[in-house]
Amino acid sequence: MGWLFLKVLFLGVTFLGCLYPLVDFCPSGETRGQKPNFVIILADDMGWGDLGANWAETKDTANLDKMAAEGMRFVDFHAAASTCSPSRASLLTGRLGLRNGVTHNFAVTSVGGLPLNETTLAEVLQQAGYVTGMIGKWHLGHHGPYHPNFRGFDYYFGIPYSHDMGCTDTPGYNHPPCPACPRGDRPSRSLERDCYTDVALPLYENLNIVEQPVNLSSLAHKYAEKAIQFIQHASASGRPFLLYMGLAHMHVPISRTQLSAVLRGRRPYGAGLREMDSLVGQIKDKVDRTAKENTFLWFTGDNGPWAQKCELAGSVGPFTGLWQTHQGGSPAKQTTWEGGHRVPALAYWPGRVPVNVTSTALLSVLDIFPTVVALAGASLPQDRHFDGLDASEVLFGWSQTGHRLLNVLRHRRHLAHFCWMRWLSSVSDLFIVGLPD
Repeated sequence: MGWLFLKVLFLGVTFLGCLYPLVDFCPSGETRGQKPNFVIILADDMGWGDLGANWAETKDTANLDKMAAEGMRFVDFHAAASTCSPSRASLLTGRLGLRNGVTHNFAVTSVGGLPLNETTLAEVLQQAGYVTGMIGKWHLGHHGPYHPNFRGFDYYFGIPYSHDMGCTDTPGYNHPPCPACPRGDRPSRSLERDCYTDVALPLYENLNIVEQPVNLSSLAHKYAEKAIQFIQHASASGRPFLLYMGLAHMHVPISRTQLSAVLRGRRPYGAGLREMDSLVGQIKDKVDRTAKENTFLWFTGDNGPWAQKCELAGSVGPFTGLWQTHQGGSPAKQTTWEGGHRVPALAYWPGRVPVNVTSTALLSVLDIFPTVVALAGASLPQDRHFDGLDASEVLFGWSQTGHRLLNVLRHRRHLAHFCWMRWLSSVSDLFIVGLPD
C-alpha cells in the first residue's frame, strides 16, 4: 500500500507540479538503446513556397535547406485539412476529421477538444516506454481532460491555441493591427472583430500558467530553450523520447523581435521566416550533438499560408491556378485548392534516411502516426480505422509509392471531402465525392 500511495502521489505531483525535475526520465532496461527517438516539428501557416529548397525565390531558410540536403524532401506532401485544429488532430490520431470528430478550429470559449475516445500518438508511445513532450501551440482543447498532460504528454510548455486568440503586451504585425492588452482599469478602444482583449494569451508549463500575457518577442527563444532541455534530459536518461513541437511561426501576428531589427529593411514575414529557421536549426543541432544516429526528425506544416493577411502571408509557390488568375480569391489556407493543403515536408535521420533525395510520393500528415508507431515497434489501436499509411519504405529510399488518393477536409462544410488522386502521368486532379452537406 505504501508503494501504491507513493506512485499516486508522484503522478499527482507530476500533473500539478509540472517542472522538468519531476518528469520520469528513469532508464528502463527494455527501452535503453533499442528504440528511435522522434522529433516532429509542425510549422503554422507556412506555404509550400516558403521553403528555399522548394522555391528558389525564397532565401530565408538556410537551416531547413541544409536539412533537405542532408535528408529527404517531399514535394507532394499534404495536410489533412486546411485549418489549424483539424490538421493537428489528424497528425496526432492518424485519422481524418470526420472520424476523429475535429472539423472546426477550437475557440477561446470552447469547453471541449479532441474527443476523449481518440488515442493520440503520444499515448501509444507512452505505453511503449517513451517519455513524451509537447512544446508550442496545442489547439485541441484547453480545459480539464483535453489538456496535453492528459492526452499522453508527460511534459508540456506552450500556448493553448493560436497566438492571435488573446491579447499580449507586444502585439506584433497583423491585419487588422490589434492593440496591446488593456492596462489597469483602462477600457479597451473600439476593436476590429478579430482582435481579442477579454483574455490575455497564457503560456503554460504543464498545468501552470507561467506567463500571462505572453511576451511574443521572446516566445521563439523560450521554445528553443525548453526543447533543448527536453532533448538533453531524455537523451541522458537512456529512455526513447517523442518531442512534438507546434511552432507559432508563420501564423500572425508576426512578432517584433531583435531579429526583425537586425533585418531592417526586410519585410516582417521574411524576418519571421528566418527566426523560425533559426529555431529549427537549434533543435537539429541539439539532436546532432546528443542523439544523431538514433533520432528521426520530421518537419512539415499544418496548412497553407493565410492569404488574407496579404504581405504577412507566405507563398504557395507555383500552386496558384487559373481560377485565381481569372476570378480572384485565395488558393491557400481555408480552401481545398492545392495551396491550402500542399505543405513543405522534410525527413532527417542520418544513416537511415538517404541524403539529398527528393521524393515525389503522395504523402500526408496522416502518415506520421502510423509511420512513427511502426518505427517505434509499437502497435496501432485495433478498434478504429486509420487514414494514414506507414511510409517507412519511402523514407528509407526503398519505394516512391505513397497514397493512390488522399482525402482533404473541406473548411466549414464538414460533410464534404475532396480526393486528391495521383494519375499515371504524375498529374494530380481534384474532384468531389458524393457526400451531401
